[in-house]
Amino acid sequence: MDRSIELSLEQQFNIRSFESQVARMSLDQAQEFLVQLYRQMVVRETMYKEFIKHEWGLGDGMPGR
Repeated sequence: MDRSIELSLEQQFNIRSFESQVARMSLDQAQEFLVQLYRQMVVRETMYKEFIKHEWGLGDGMPGR
């Protein structure tokens, strides 16, 4: 993780709260949660890429599309 990025107190609190929630999960719950989290990350990345393409005017005619 890049330590040069400072998190707000609220973000730090949310991370601690998340840690507590994860600590109470069973192994099966934690594994399912990780799969869902990864799925959300992939969807978010795809949305960002599509947004950037749209904002930069990159259309369907571009290679790799």
